[in-house]
Amino acid sequence: MKEGNSKVEPPFSSNDSPMSGEESKVPLNSNSSPLPALIGGDLVLEPIGDMGSVNAEERNLTEHHSAHFREDPVRFMMQMGAFYQGTGWRSYRNYIGTRIFYEGYTEELKERVLNSERVLYMIAYLAEKQVNLLSQTLPNATPKMIAKRKKKFEKELQIVANGMVDKLIADLNSIRFLRIFVYFVNNILVRMYHQGIHISEREFHELRRVAIHAAQNSQSLIILPCHKSHVDYIVISYIFYRLGLALPHITAGDNLDMPIIGTLFKRSGAFFIRRSWGEDQLYGSIVKEYLECLLESGHNLECFIEGTRSRTGKLLPPKLGILKIVLECILSGRTKDCWIVPVSLQYDKVIETETYVHELLGNPKEKETLWSVVTNSRLVQLKWGRIDVRFAKPYSLLSFIEDQKKRRLYLDPMSETQKITLLRALGYQVLSDINSVSVVMPTALVGTVILTLRGRGVGRNELIRRVDWLKTAILAKGGRVKDFCGMSTAEIVDRAMAVLKDLIKERKDLLEPVFYAEKRFELSFYRNQVMHLFVSEAMISVAMYTKIKQGGAKPAQRLDMDTLLKEVEFLSQLLKGEFVYNPGVIKNNLYNTLVGLKNDHVIDYDDKYVELSDAERAIGRENYDFYCFLIWPFIETYWLAAVSLFSMTPNNPPQPTTPVVNKTTNNQPAPITWFNERDFLNKSQLFGKTLYYQGDISYFEAVNKETLKNAFILLEDAGVIMVKRSRNVKIQPTIALAPEFVPTRNSDGIIEAKGELWNLVEKIGKFRREGKNRRDNATVSLRVLKLAEMVGTPTTADVDVMNLMNKPSKAGKLEAKL
Repeated sequence: MKEGNSKVEPPFSSNDSPMSGEESKVPLNSNSSPLPALIGGDLVLEPIGDMGSVNAEERNLTEHHSAHFREDPVRFMMQMGAFYQGTGWRSYRNYIGTRIFYEGYTEELKERVLNSERVLYMIAYLAEKQVNLLSQTLPNATPKMIAKRKKKFEKELQIVANGMVDKLIADLNSIRFLRIFVYFVNNILVRMYHQGIHISEREFHELRRVAIHAAQNSQSLIILPCHKSHVDYIVISYIFYRLGLALPHITAGDNLDMPIIGTLFKRSGAFFIRRSWGEDQLYGSIVKEYLECLLESGHNLECFIEGTRSRTGKLLPPKLGILKIVLECILSGRTKDCWIVPVSLQYDKVIETETYVHELLGNPKEKETLWSVVTNSRLVQLKWGRIDVRFAKPYSLLSFIEDQKKRRLYLDPMSETQKITLLRALGYQVLSDINSVSVVMPTALVGTVILTLRGRGVGRNELIRRVDWLKTAILAKGGRVKDFCGMSTAEIVDRAMAVLKDLIKERKDLLEPVFYAEKRFELSFYRNQVMHLFVSEAMISVAMYTKIKQGGAKPAQRLDMDTLLKEVEFLSQLLKGEFVYNPGVIKNNLYNTLVGLKNDHVIDYDDKYVELSDAERAIGRENYDFYCFLIWPFIETYWLAAVSLFSMTPNNPPQPTTPVVNKTTNNQPAPITWFNERDFLNKSQLFGKTLYYQGDISYFEAVNKETLKNAFILLEDAGVIMVKRSRNVKIQPTIALAPEFVPTRNSDGIIEAKGELWNLVEKIGKFRREGKNRRDNATVSLRVLKLAEMVGTPTTADVDVMNLMNKPSKAGKLEAKL
């Protein structure tokens, strides 16, 4: 490696070399840059052609691949030989990007990290810190003894650092191994997803153009996919290999660093990091240096913007740890720029959904092991439909920063507080970009319709009609639906049913086939993939429901516009941790949504009121109900979170042990009772399951752990609850009600349905779906609060919270917070 050149370059021979510097300088004119296309199973260069037609835009990357020897023995053996010999695109030599996969690559990168100024400084700092502690315990130690001890500490830390680097960095030394690995990956993907891996040629054309520009300037592509399955890892790398882009270095949790499997992943680009490293300063320095070395050299980097797999099917809030390192690398000037590439992956069926339901119900997550992978190999024999991968238009991170500076007055990215603001803006922009290019799969269409109809099931003809309506509604909202390729809706429904046969059952011994949800909870994973397109419509619908459910004459079911705006503002704040909203002022978004609903003949409105249209009433409110059914499960979860807080009510009005004033009880001090956060979440789920089976909750998915966690985070932000966290990850957080929200008891010791907390429960509850058990509010309050008493006792009772009270309490008027 030449001195002063940050780019890692191998000593290629003339025969083995990928694109040389001259070859990599492909013209950036989109008209002259050819796009790889598939002809006869090989990668050739072909002009982009007419992008107006769907067929010209979409490609199935595995269309000509034989998955089984017995299907076509000759083709199967030819494919295997082509991979072994490195024929055509399989050679993976002329890829676009900084060079990887050569002998000595990993050692070069390891030396750069270990000999970097940051890591050497941290080793010296920690050794000095240890010596200072030692000198306090040995006051008679001589300078010579201290210097000797310091040298010893430094050597020990260097050994530790060496082990950390070995465990961390990807092992990209062998192109031959990569070809063999891709051959097996290819066969696995073709078997599992028999309808292929589909991409948009137009989007890939733009990605390739940006990749060429980035390669010429030693800049990285930051690949930011959504995360639905473990399959995501291999799909992205497979596409980059297949289409001639430098494979990204993949950020993966160390839970995947399993024997054998972890080695395979590392040799194909993965590097494993801890979920959190707390106060381990040496580990943090090594991870940061490694990532900055990759960025400085222009290597592509992949990390999942959500941080973990989405167990619910919708996008999770962004995790910003890796992006923070990337941003700081740009701000420090170590690398000039990099390119953000949001990626959407959509599956006809995700292989882990059954496991997700198991985890969401509060069962412990099973640790990934080689055995679990092997025993799941039966999945390879099943046919799971297709995968659609879409790339949002890449953009410069430096340009994004400059744009944010213009849009936000006094934005200083070097300030830690404003850096967080910038990171959050970037994170949610990526989520929005992913949503904008996501393709709705047939299984999501069918699953959504099944779960948004009243009644136990739906006839085949009605199902086909509603799938047609949903497809039209999605396209009208600017969404994307998987191309039917000339097939009728009936054929698409049949194919989706074949994939979802274990989730949706069919009764054939009737006048017509009737479909019904067998596993509603698991099926909700697919419905949630559509949810982001109709959030505004759903919020307006449930706001109107507060009037409509009261019945009566048509004028009595109208909602005045001012109240509608207030209700939608409340709901949008309540559910802000669940959805990515359209940018802009809420009032303008509300108006635009009302216009759309009126054009669809769902509602009518004037300057004062909004109401259901006569046309919608004539068809039994089916479209209006659709929007309500989409959002009701989420509202139910937040109601459950709020009502479960009544279980924190102190048993007695004892003498206080915490000097906090409860303003709701005539300025008398109130006791603060602390609960173990994890235990409380588990008990809240048990509480929710009881309410479901007793009929007080309509949706079993409302008890899912992830949405409940989001609800408690919101309640903490709003000042309803307080949370104590330790920097020591082994010490579990504790949770307590803020003083203003502590419920009271009557003279008989029964919790009273009044006060700030009960007002919040009622506020959320009025948007819930009406049910037989929930019409009499007095009966509901008595029954639910009695159950809340049974949730359990605190793990840590009446804890002294003086340390917590050093910080101002967030308790306050909830309406102002929301």
